Amino acid sequence: MEYFNLSEAELISAGALFTAREISEQPLTWDHTYEKLAHEQKDISGFWDSALRSCKKIILTGAGTSAYIGYSLEGSFQRHTGITTVSIPTTHLVTHPEDYLSPDLPVLVISFARSGNSPESVAAVRLVDRICNNCYHLVITCDKEGQLAHYKSSNKKLTFVLPPESNDKSLAMTGSYTSMLLTGLLFARFGEIDLLKEQLGYLTTFGRKVIVEHSDALKKIAKLDFERAVFLGSGPLFGTATESHLKLQELSDGQIICKNDSFLAFRHGPKAVINEKSIIIFLFSNNECVQRYERDLVRSMQKGKKAMMLIGVSELPVVDLSLDKEFCFATTPSGIDEEFLAVCSVIPAQILGMFKSLELGLKPDNPSVSGAISRVVEGVIIYDV
Repeated sequence: MEYFNLSEAELISAGALFTAREISEQPLTWDHTYEKLAHEQKDISGFWDSALRSCKKIILTGAGTSAYIGYSLEGSFQRHTGITTVSIPTTHLVTHPEDYLSPDLPVLVISFARSGNSPESVAAVRLVDRICNNCYHLVITCDKEGQLAHYKSSNKKLTFVLPPESNDKSLAMTGSYTSMLLTGLLFARFGEIDLLKEQLGYLTTFGRKVIVEHSDALKKIAKLDFERAVFLGSGPLFGTATESHLKLQELSDGQIICKNDSFLAFRHGPKAVINEKSIIIFLFSNNECVQRYERDLVRSMQKGKKAMMLIGVSELPVVDLSLDKEFCFATTPSGIDEEFLAVCSVIPAQILGMFKSLELGLKPDNPSVSGAISRVVEGVIIYDV
């Protein structure tokens, strides 16, 4: 079996087999995730209907990459459920729970976790149970044996375990991130699951196109001598930009310093980070009203310090812009919703990160030479509050 034109033997030798396979198999994992949720729809509906009737607030939570999922989902849950929705990392909830929780406000807490073994994961749901008189827990995880999956709550709790192949073995989350994000989108529009089959088709087609047709170009970019990378995204793609920046930074063991922001916010000071050793990756919306603001920002990059390379990721070619490289998912409008575009738009950063890791002489499956970062965070002590 080959991944990215490299044999399994070559990938094993380079310490990249898990990363390459998990990136490549994402479209198939998305199919299996959709099928599993659709199959369990009847068993889930009672809990879900009760939670949405009872709760006045939805909190999307997780740590690290799992927290970034919420940034892409806030708008979708807000629009489709009509319930106030906020994304709050477990790392915030654990230190300042009363800033976000109230005894008398019924809340639905949706926890995302690859393993569910991060110290903050269980600590956060325990705090919710302690503070809130009426709450519901939905756990979306890739590991049926994880601590979060087995947590016994005094309140109503449902655990949805993704297909086994979503549980990445590599240090950096790839398939686990996109599959949990997809699951969240499907829950936000739970009553439409059958109708969303078409959206899934667009998504898997776009994912395969990046992996098959664009990986060679991303490999060439990885060979460039850049030291900084900035990822910009609006709305649901802000979460994608946030995850993209972490992916390249993790896989390069911090040798590439990465930032993320929204297109509009980038003008307000963060733009100063750009120099001739920087690349900028624009994650374009397919909403024309949003894209007008995004195009204006790109044009403004002609003023001030110039970046080494301007790169676009979009559903369709973006008109009236001069970019050094553009990665497009389609040539004609597909009908994919902006929120689903957030899932496949992270793949270029995953591939770029993997190839940059190899270019730097690192092992993508475990790129942290010093051991500063690990697959499950270590050394966190949970204190009573």
